[in-house]
Amino acid sequence: RVRHQQLPAWAPEAEPWLALTAWVAQQSRGLPLAPPAGDALDVAAQQGERLYRERRGALNLSCAQCHDERAGLRLGGSLIPQGHVDDYPVFRLEWQALGSLQRRLRGCFSGVRAEVPAWDSDALMALQVYLARRSAGLTMQPPGVRP
Repeated sequence: RVRHQQLPAWAPEAEPWLALTAWVAQQSRGLPLAPPAGDALDVAAQQGERLYRERRGALNLSCAQCHDERAGLRLGGSLIPQGHVDDYPVFRLEWQALGSLQRRLRGCFSGVRAEVPAWDSDALMALQVYLARRSAGLTMQPPGVRP
């Protein structure tokens, strides 16, 4: 968009960007999620797993405490998922819009009252790599719907 069309980059969560990612993701619907391998991605996945298990914020919670230990229970009336990424981007009823995995992760950081990482930060990228690897083999179902 920037280099070839000389147009400004879309902002995070811009509707055209999400529509495009949903359309591209939907082309993989029904296929197994198969995240790529590589040394740099291995390092990112290890960092992502550390972040996933690390307690943070005023509530002193880790991702694992909700999405591993309490998966299937309810939080505020909503079912706590297992932390898989096979259906992103998702339409969340709460947002009344399509949203990315980064938006959801930033919402979780905010929910435990922790410092929210910047868009496309190394921390968010590492978490996404780890979650993709943890979801490997699941059938792709994008775009998903969540409460």
